[in-house]
Amino acid sequence: MKKISENISYKEATHSATAKKLGLQNKPSKEHIKNMETLAEKVFQPLREWVGGPIKVNSFYRSNELNTAIKGSFKSNHLTGQAIDITSIGSKTNLEMFHYIKDNLDFDQLIWEFGEEPIWLHISYKNKKNNRKQVLVTKKQGKYFTYQDCKDC
Repeated sequence: MKKISENISYKEATHSATAKKLGLQNKPSKEHIKNMETLAEKVFQPLREWVGGPIKVNSFYRSNELNTAIKGSFKSNHLTGQAIDITSIGSKTNLEMFHYIKDNLDFDQLIWEFGEEPIWLHISYKNKKNNRKQVLVTKKQGKYFTYQDCKDC
């Protein structure tokens, strides 16, 4: 079975209940897979080692069709395999993982997704030169979502 990294299988990285339900293909290109492997190497695996146990991958690669079906941003880094959404399932909380990533790892964006503590984390990684180290929090305002600078996180 193809692996994206030591702890992420290809199946896990491309799985989508929505894609399955709608009969959509969710197959990354070789370039997308390279991006996914880089993100896993630079962010996911170091985090996984620090956590010392499994981390749930909620979403990694998304095809254009899948991204449209879930009403994702047309600029989403998931489309290029450069973003991953994760949730704690063990020894560290999402909040602890958020702070570890923010303080110790290189990334393009780190997004605290909703809640007093993050419900999940969105992390993107482009490359060492172009990573912005942007830390955001998602807020719901009426029926819309906004991303705000997370200065006090």
